[in-house]
Amino acid sequence: MRSSLPPPALLLADPQGRVREEPDILLLCRRGSELALPRPDELMPLPPESGLFLLPDRRALGFNPRSGQAEEFGDLAVAAFAAPGQTLTAHPAYRSLSGAAALPLFAYGAVGAVKGRLYLCARKTDAEPRWASAPVSSKTLRRNALELAARSPSNRLLQRLIRKCALTWNCQAARDFCLGRHEAPLPVSGACNARCLGCISEAAPRERPDFTPKAEEVAELMFLHQERAAAPAYSFGQDCEGEPLAAAGVIAESIALFRAGGGRGRISLNTNASLPEEVARISAAGLSLMRVSLNSARPEAHRLYSRPQGFDLGRVRESMRRAVALGVSVTLRLLFFPGFSDSEAETQALIALIRETGADCLQLRNLGIDPEFYLEALQGLENGPALGFGNFRKRLLRSCPEIKIISE
Repeated sequence: MRSSLPPPALLLADPQGRVREEPDILLLCRRGSELALPRPDELMPLPPESGLFLLPDRRALGFNPRSGQAEEFGDLAVAAFAAPGQTLTAHPAYRSLSGAAALPLFAYGAVGAVKGRLYLCARKTDAEPRWASAPVSSKTLRRNALELAARSPSNRLLQRLIRKCALTWNCQAARDFCLGRHEAPLPVSGACNARCLGCISEAAPRERPDFTPKAEEVAELMFLHQERAAAPAYSFGQDCEGEPLAAAGVIAESIALFRAGGGRGRISLNTNASLPEEVARISAAGLSLMRVSLNSARPEAHRLYSRPQGFDLGRVRESMRRAVALGVSVTLRLLFFPGFSDSEAETQALIALIRETGADCLQLRNLGIDPEFYLEALQGLENGPALGFGNFRKRLLRSCPEIKIISE
């Protein structure tokens, strides 16, 4: 039982990456600006496919139970990169040295050790089937991919997905498409109308799309996926591209072509929901689901992180309302940051947004960003103390009983 687990010991790393356990010092967590021991209900064995980071120029902080004080060490702090489907509930505690470079855009989880076994501060919040997909050999993948590419050599979107995304960059969504399973990715836009502090597509080694496909190319790809997938689904708005609403005309036309041709399955749009008129056009064409990514339901916090160009949170609200009115299911994809997202002010604003818009699902995703950089960017906002993930979730379900929080 989680409640009977003893407090985890601190992990440290030397500059060569050798990780060791400090058995007499306890793991200390950071939630926003607060330092505390991990709560018993937020500790889980480090899931398979997770990994460890050593944090350069960041000295580990742990709790000394003998002195009752936090203690700084000369060795580096250690963090965990959690396998998909886990929401981090705390960051590791450390002190950054002067001149420390910003950390790359990953999510950094607090991790410690109990009797040699690693434990992560997180909760499992997504049982999406693709996270548990059976592995496929590279030979099988390549054979399937090239056979699919030969079906339509002139389709630029198909060729990009196969030859670049799947076979060069090893994109899991593109690989799944080649294998005829899960959700077919449909990247259509290289432009974006936001300048998010934690922009994944700008930081990724793969480049954004350098062309806008024709609606016929997109629809053809959707029909190919429908032929091969047991439960076909399709998704506009990928991590590798800009904002899909920048190509709203192509999206609406391709959906209309697909539906008019008897196309079946769930069509999703992952978006910042910045353009209500375009959202309405796409929804009317036959969209099934809209996922709206937000770091915050408060206008100022949204502005400081997203740095929107020509829109604000009010426009996002209007897009959500219009989609719901047209029969589209709306999911809020919250970029969760421990100690901030589960603060009193943030929780109240999130509840109000759900009630105002009719969103029916909350999907939690870890915000990949240097924790200190994020807090510095949002400094000056009044948040209040962290509720803790468990209390945050209970509060949402009590206040919005109709909402589904994606969980196991």
